Amino acid sequence: MPSRKKSSKNHTETSKASFVPPQEQDCYEGERLSRLLNSIQREIESARLLDGNSLPEKIWLKQQFSIGVNDVTRVLERMAPSAQGETFRQRPHSISSNCKVPSVELQVVLLASDCNPRWLTKHLPSLASSRRVPLIFVKDKKGGSLRLGELVKLKTAIAIGIKVKGNAINQLIEKSLQGNEIRQTDRHDTNNM
Repeated sequence: MPSRKKSSKNHTETSKASFVPPQEQDCYEGERLSRLLNSIQREIESARLLDGNSLPEKIWLKQQFSIGVNDVTRVLERMAPSAQGETFRQRPHSISSNCKVPSVELQVVLLASDCNPRWLTKHLPSLASSRRVPLIFVKDKKGGSLRLGELVKLKTAIAIGIKVKGNAINQLIEKSLQGNEIRQTDRHDTNNM
């Protein structure tokens, strides 16, 4: 009998070790990462100009992004979990007072893959998955957290959630998630030169 328990325990350990979350496939690195971050940076600057400079830059950025692991976690936890196969925008909003409709929704979470210690972000893939929010891992030789920090005018940022605001940033991310944003942006850039 004891040998049977050992074999089932070893089987469980190997299955946990070989499990790779499906979000790992959305890992941006190298030239692909540079194009995405440069495109997002351009859209941030143009959206900021369109909104006017009435707000200080840091406050404006906080309205557009959820910055940091704690803030991203808080926003994700306030979003209602979605049913299998349905995205957050497809769910009907209930009029019941029991169900809180979040005032903030995240379109996507950008997560630096160079986070150390790993347990700081270990909960984010499952939390984002339960809310049907795509997760993009940022991997760079320079450091993903440094690259994400540059987007929001900070030294480093381990996680950034892009809030749904219906602006050019959201349109760019939507195209990126569909897989055709980077090529269209490149064609646009070469036509302008």
